[in-house]
Amino acid sequence: MVGVVLGLTGAGGGMLAVPALMFGLHWSVTQAAPVALLAVALSASLGALQGLRKGLARYRAALLMAAVAVPMSALGLSWAQTLPTTMLTLLFVAVMVLAALRLLRQQGDSESPALLVCPVQPETGRFLWTPARVLAMSSFGALSGLLTGLLGVGGGFIIVPVLRFSTNLSAAAIVATSLMVVALVSAFSLLMASQQLSVERIAPALPFVIAVVVGLVLGNVLARRLPAARVQQMFAVLMLIVAAALGIRELSMLG
Repeated sequence: MVGVVLGLTGAGGGMLAVPALMFGLHWSVTQAAPVALLAVALSASLGALQGLRKGLARYRAALLMAAVAVPMSALGLSWAQTLPTTMLTLLFVAVMVLAALRLLRQQGDSESPALLVCPVQPETGRFLWTPARVLAMSSFGALSGLLTGLLGVGGGFIIVPVLRFSTNLSAAAIVATSLMVVALVSAFSLLMASQQLSVERIAPALPFVIAVVVGLVLGNVLARRLPAARVQQMFAVLMLIVAAALGIRELSMLG
């Protein structure tokens, strides 16, 4: 399911991978995050390579966002080591709810024009870079990186809506560019969190990791057949359900 979501939307893999590991293996957010990053990094890398091969990924924008996101991810990792587990879990739930509500709100705003902060040149299909646009893309990457390190999410749930509303890229190009950012940031974050990984930690989650990669391939196939708006709506509802279950679980443990 996590892989299919990544393949369909270019986002949300970590949002579902972390709760899946928490429920399936009874881990905390800090225990699940590195393994979720491993699954997301592998599958997003596959999707990014496909996007580059087809000429869809805007690699300059992806590299810029990733370059800013990596140091912010290190900051997020350091915070994750000091914050209480309950606080991290409830923060994760809050981020899921906000992301889901934002996706559902976009359904209602689908007819409104996008704010093209970083438009693509129609003649070349590339961004025309200015200092303001570099700053905008860098800000998007910074927030994505911070949440990647803090919560173990890939950051695509930020990159995708931002690219949708600030550029005139096609849906396929947005997914491919997001997957490239997610792959780069997740891989570097995984390296920084490598001390938290061990054979004992990875072994029980290995079938999950492999299934995520297989799911991404399936998601890429389905993406050509399903309407993007309906996929986004289903993903948002799924996130709200998972967030509610995770919040109830955490609050019951506190009680």
